Parts: sequence; C-alpha cells; structure tokens
Amino acid sequence: MTLKNQIDLKKLPTHIAIIMDGNGRWAKQQGKRRIFGHQKGTEAVREAVEACAELGVKYLTLYAFSTENWLRPKMEVSALMELLVKSLSKELKTLMQNKIALHAIGDIESLPKGVQRKLQEVIDQTSANKHMTLVLALSYSSRWEMSNALKLMMKDFESGKLKTDKMNEEMISQYLTTKNIPDPELLIRTSGEHRLSNFLLWQCAYTELYFTDVLWPDFNKDELCRAIIDFQSRERRFGKTSEQIKN
Repeated sequence: MTLKNQIDLKKLPTHIAIIMDGNGRWAKQQGKRRIFGHQKGTEAVREAVEACAELGVKYLTLYAFSTENWLRPKMEVSALMELLVKSLSKELKTLMQNKIALHAIGDIESLPKGVQRKLQEVIDQTSANKHMTLVLALSYSSRWEMSNALKLMMKDFESGKLKTDKMNEEMISQYLTTKNIPDPELLIRTSGEHRLSNFLLWQCAYTELYFTDVLWPDFNKDELCRAIIDFQSRERRFGKTSEQIKN
C-alpha cells in the first residue's frame, strides 16, 4: 500500500503550514553555494503544492522569507528575491492547471518593487481559482504581525471604531494578516530543527507540530504523506478529555 493510500481523505487537515528549512545545509553537503540549495528547494515547493492539491488540502502556507532573513548577506537576499520572481512566473501555469489561488502575508511593502509587482500580478491572475489557496509568508514574522495588528487596533480605538469592552480573540484575529485564513491544523518543519522561528505563533495555539530530519530540497510527496499520516494518528482534544472527545 502506498503512503498516499494510507491517508484518510475524510480526516485531512484543512490547512497545512510548512517551515521550509535546510536549503543551505543541503547545498553545503553537495559542495555548492547556498543559492543552489534555494534553487533546488523550489522543486520541493512544487512537490508539496501538487501533493496538497491532489489530496484535497484547502490551504497550504509556506514560510518563504522571514523578517529576520533580511539580515543575511546582501548577495544571498538579492538572489532570493530574483529566484522568487522567476519562480512566480514559472509556476503560474501549475497554479492555473490545479486551480490554486495565490495569497501572500507579511510586510509585503518591504519587498523590492519588482517582486511586489510580480507577486500582485500572479495573485490577480489566480484569484478566481477555488480548489486550493497557496499562501506565501514573505518578509513575515509573528512579532511583526502582532505589532502591526496593535497599530491598526490603536488607530481604530482613537477613531472610536473599536471599543475595549468588545475585544476578544476573534476580534484580534481580524487584525492579523491571516484574517481570512483558517488556523493551520498541521505545521511541518524540515531539517531537524525543533522550533517555530517566529512563524504563525498566534495561529498555531492548537496546531499539531511535525518535525522531520529531511532537508527541504529532499522533501517530496511521500514526506508530506508521512506527516499527514502522523497527524491523523493523533487525538486532538483542545483542552477536553479523551472521554469527552469520544462521546
């Protein structure tokens, strides 16, 4: 039996998030520059996107570039931005064929203008697609997102649009960049690291975490299936007891 056939399609996670880690280490193992690992990593992106589309996962969020990544060497950052533009152009056909809509979260205005234009172009061209939503987290971090949400809330406080006695978790969520996206049920991190690295901290309050030693360029459809199978083996209680869940 293949790994795909072991998956219960009635119990798929609606939203999967992935921290794509290990490109640099993969390249080093090959005796190549880091950018070679990032280039190879785009193939793993295609594998993950296609696998989710084939299975019927509705949302896939990829941590593509964090706010902290701006601190990397300028040559690497420039190469990453160039690779992003090329990938957006190259993968448009795949998105359209699989009826996948592209969405982006993060401090998009901090990206180079050329990247912003291409990103918006692909978002617009795929906006009518309804089979799945692919979310790219670009120049994103949870602390940036929460700080930005507080700024927006303060403006609404000052204008009288928002009242403190009406504030609750649902309202706060509406000020986040993920306001129209369900919280991830499964978060995958590759490369053997066991941390969230400032990614979707609010949204992952009850997310199942799956860590694998596989470096991102080696991540494929089978690896995604393994993560989903592991997810489906878990009991999600949300603070309740096992007996309550079973009843």
